[in-house]
Amino acid sequence: MTKIIVNGGKRLNGTVKISAAKNSVLPIIAASLLCPEKCVLEEIPLLEDVYCICDVLKSIGASTEISKGRLTINPQNIISAEPPYELVRKMRASFLVMGPLLARMGNIKISLPGGCNIGTRPIDLHLKGLSALGADINVGHGYVEAKASKLVGARIYLDFPSVGATENIMTTAVMAEGETVIENAAEEPEIVDLANFLNSMGADIIGAGTDTIKILGVRDLKGSVHCVIPDRIEAGTYMIAAAITGSDLVIENVIAEHVKSVVAKLTEAGVTIYEKGNKLRVKSEGVIRPVDIKTLPYPGFPTDLQAPMMALMSISNGTSMITETVFENRFMHVCELKRMGVNIKIDGRSAVIEGVTKLSGAKVKATDLRAGAALILAGLAAEGTTEISDIHHIDRGYVNIEKKLKKVGADIERIEE
Repeated sequence: MTKIIVNGGKRLNGTVKISAAKNSVLPIIAASLLCPEKCVLEEIPLLEDVYCICDVLKSIGASTEISKGRLTINPQNIISAEPPYELVRKMRASFLVMGPLLARMGNIKISLPGGCNIGTRPIDLHLKGLSALGADINVGHGYVEAKASKLVGARIYLDFPSVGATENIMTTAVMAEGETVIENAAEEPEIVDLANFLNSMGADIIGAGTDTIKILGVRDLKGSVHCVIPDRIEAGTYMIAAAITGSDLVIENVIAEHVKSVVAKLTEAGVTIYEKGNKLRVKSEGVIRPVDIKTLPYPGFPTDLQAPMMALMSISNGTSMITETVFENRFMHVCELKRMGVNIKIDGRSAVIEGVTKLSGAKVKATDLRAGAALILAGLAAEGTTEISDIHHIDRGYVNIEKKLKKVGADIERIEE
């Protein structure tokens, strides 16, 4: 078993470079299936999820090669439109191959998706969109089958601005006949990055980053070289690391516009943040004011930083409330944080956090990706030693998190038992 051991109480100082965005690179890798030519992605994050989706592509006949942070994908020889159950169930993002394979092959059979157990994430909006574009869809026995002899553009309204549904509809519509309009679309930066990648392949997409995306179908796409945007969630995590340890950190390779909501809440909590180019300097004196947070779709406060912010609020000098509106089961880290002395009460989708003067190191378990990050952050601020197990969750979304933290002064290591 692999664990991360954190000896808390160390101040951090130096520069942390942010890796490319996990939530951007995965749909882009899936979208590369749309054309038979090579695509190259620069400076990709070497994460478990990236290797997993590459395995999905290889299982249906594409070739992938990772060398010096560059991923080359050759989808010329696709032999199947049925990715194996064992791979798809590992990671929810595998479901994003549905749109590209349907558009290119005219059919797809795929297992219902897996991934972190943070709440219900129904695929009905994905299927609604694909059906509107002309797909005949059948769901049963744990699988989704979709067939389309011809895809035709349509006007699609999403009941919720689902990121995954927006991505799947976009990648299906790029080669549909006529115009597709997605209303109430997700506005996340990762949607913009996917649109930029698709446009570089020859697609005709406008409006990405707003709630209305227009896609004019094209007949052919070509290979492309693309550099994925920085990971705003990773950036936010290290910003919170500086705050919770009373430190002075420079966060490099970050797009400030993408973390505006995080900057606003950290500033409200008494943290000083300076912006210069693609860098943010985050400076904290260790005195944290309580703030209230409600998670919302972008540009609101991201649900993926709810758990890390809860760790920060646990040492604030007052009472905070965090309301989770995106996923209904995203408070599983609360029990683990309580083992470290955090004072939290749950009321439905809200958590009331009474700040304490100190946290204590303990043996804890990462229940999902962002919960694992929150436990590391709490461990950095705690007295004594924190031992975090089930860190495979953390490896899904953070590149060398213990090495990056150690480089700036944290007492942290990964051990094998």
